[in-house]
Amino acid sequence: MKKLLVTGGCGFIGSNFVRYWLARHPASKVVVYDKLTYAGRRENLHDLWETPNLSLVVGDVADLELVRRTCQTNEIDLIVNFAAETHVDQSILGPLVFTETNVRGTHVLLEVARELGLRLHHVSTDEVYGHIPEGHQSVETDPLAPRSPYAASKAAADQLVQAYFITYGLPVTITRGANNVGPYQHPEKAVPLFSTNAILGEVLPVYGDGRQMRDYAHVDDHCTGIETVLLRGEMGEVYNVGTGREMTNLEMVEIVLETLGKDRSLIRHVADRPGHDRRYSMNVDKLRALGWAPNHDPRQAVAEAARWYADNRWWWEPIRSGEFRQYYERQYAERLAERAPPKP
Repeated sequence: MKKLLVTGGCGFIGSNFVRYWLARHPASKVVVYDKLTYAGRRENLHDLWETPNLSLVVGDVADLELVRRTCQTNEIDLIVNFAAETHVDQSILGPLVFTETNVRGTHVLLEVARELGLRLHHVSTDEVYGHIPEGHQSVETDPLAPRSPYAASKAAADQLVQAYFITYGLPVTITRGANNVGPYQHPEKAVPLFSTNAILGEVLPVYGDGRQMRDYAHVDDHCTGIETVLLRGEMGEVYNVGTGREMTNLEMVEIVLETLGKDRSLIRHVADRPGHDRRYSMNVDKLRALGWAPNHDPRQAVAEAARWYADNRWWWEPIRSGEFRQYYERQYAERLAERAPPKP
């Protein structure tokens, strides 16, 4: 694993992984392969581009010829696939691109890996399990029951990856991450959205009663989990990565406000997302058995993320002044104009 192709390496989790991997494995060569969409930004690796063993190829994971040529030219050993359209709200507004990137893109990577004899690690999500009833935590062998176009596209990709292991013996592994938070996460996602809104003194649009349960995991813990699987995981296996603990979205919002010294009056309950999963919860014992453990609990993860946005306005202010504003208006203007639902 000396030469890595990190697809989606300019995105949130991907860029944090590139930072982590180069710090831990300085002899490795990392080729970032990214389409540089709105959420994949060169600025996410702004201080590393002069590193001799880091390079960037701008391209689409669904482009078979470019992926193949990139792997051959750089003599890649391992593909780590972060490339994905990831936001549930965006998948509700425009679902077709999620199939193209998340399903076909992953299939292209599998075909190139099969042709060239490479190992592939696929980064997935807890959302493939769907809504989890109280009293149960998802284990890796649970049936997949996605409930949004985003989650369905990720579940399809997972099954393709596993099929290539069974059919072709391709050396593959999968990690399913909890709700990651941390530096360089696009402001469309909950924690950076609420953090930047609070910093600007704008209301925080909380879906429904805000009592949806989520495992908020620090992105650095996801990176160490992926590293653990790459070094010690078993081929063909899936590993959950999270803290194993949940909190309500409303608790998350209150941590953000407390961290930033803002008043709870900024909370505004708005109409819920269609088909909003009520609870995600994963059992992470399988990954712990490899010697891994998270270094942050959910409260620490959310608080650290909020502080990062307070300290790095240079990064997110240009985003919020651009096309993000159109998305925000499309997603929230009508909800915010409606009479607020009663507080829970």
